[in-house]
Amino acid sequence: MLTTFSRTRRTAFVALLLAFAPFAAHADALDTIAKNGTLRVAVPEDYPPFGFVGADMKPQGYDVDMAALLAKSMNVKLELVPVNSANRIPYLTTNKVDLVISSLGKTPEREKVLDFSTAYAPYFQGVFGPSDIKVSGPADLTGKTVGATRGALEEIALSQMAPNATIKRFEDNNATISAFLSGQVQLIAAGNIVAAAILAKNPPRRPEAKFIIKDSPCYVGMNKSEPRLVAKVDDAIAQAKKDGTLNTMSKKWFGQPLPASL
Repeated sequence: MLTTFSRTRRTAFVALLLAFAPFAAHADALDTIAKNGTLRVAVPEDYPPFGFVGADMKPQGYDVDMAALLAKSMNVKLELVPVNSANRIPYLTTNKVDLVISSLGKTPEREKVLDFSTAYAPYFQGVFGPSDIKVSGPADLTGKTVGATRGALEEIALSQMAPNATIKRFEDNNATISAFLSGQVQLIAAGNIVAAAILAKNPPRRPEAKFIIKDSPCYVGMNKSEPRLVAKVDDAIAQAKKDGTLNTMSKKWFGQPLPASL
């Protein structure tokens, strides 16, 4: 028969076990990936040049190459899981994937539910133009004509940054691109993926990055409380920056070297 003291001690012990049960039951994500021999990665399939389906019906793009790089660094097979903007984070939080590599930006709201790697891909709005036009900042736009899409972030920001520039506004991206390619404007204010889409057509007027208007790089998304996985991903990104792999990927998919600020 248990005394009151014994019952109290047993109750306290059970409470202690219950308190630590979630931690004991939680499997380390990096160990799980190694045990399964597979890295499941959420990637975009309709957002070139980050991720899309090629003519051979296989996924390709910057994010797909990044997923392959991380799988190789972990010495496991790669399983690509196509996602869109709406379901990429839920796929991670419900354990359908181990990582999200899908042109994912970092925001305070997302940081409440995810952990992020260091930046692995450039994503920015900037001013682009041919190599023979020398521009390195807003002050150099005085007397220059710049095409921009009306109401776009880059158009609004550039209006404030370069009041002496001649900004020609167009109603959509296609019209802005056409104005640049036809020589109606000397430069173009756009996102780097728009510049990459122009370069992919190999036009006579090739847009190279002059300066950044707003920088919003991409990060690998991971579930909270996985410090070993975060460290592993960060180490792989650091090595890829050091050995030039990310720079090669940037030239391949964006037509531009990796920005020094990344």
